[in-house]
Amino acid sequence: MGGEMNWFFSLLLTVHILVALVIIGLVLVQHGKGADMGAAFGSGASGSLFGSSGSANFLSRTTGVLAAIFFVTSLTLAYVASNKPKTTGSVMQETVQLPPVSQPAQVGGETPVSPADAGSTW
Repeated sequence: MGGEMNWFFSLLLTVHILVALVIIGLVLVQHGKGADMGAAFGSGASGSLFGSSGSANFLSRTTGVLAAIFFVTSLTLAYVASNKPKTTGSVMQETVQLPPVSQPAQVGGETPVSPADAGSTW
């Protein structure tokens, strides 16, 4: 089930990013409300592919549909991400455990004495 969810999550994330990029492009292509006055003075908008008002309707409807898809993918991504199985512990606990560092060897049955414990005679 984990591999199936990763595949679904990756597909959904790809669609989400593509829809976001297309929305950005459509918003940049659209004219603002004030651009209609410029078209009246010979800007050439009436000779466009969709006509003078057809492009605004087509682009705004497409942007609205893509915005709805964007919201649905956002909510679905949030739901899928929140239902992923939680890992226990930290990342460091999941790594390879090294054996503990061995203590210094005892020579002749005596424990080694650190210089701080030796009681210097200054």
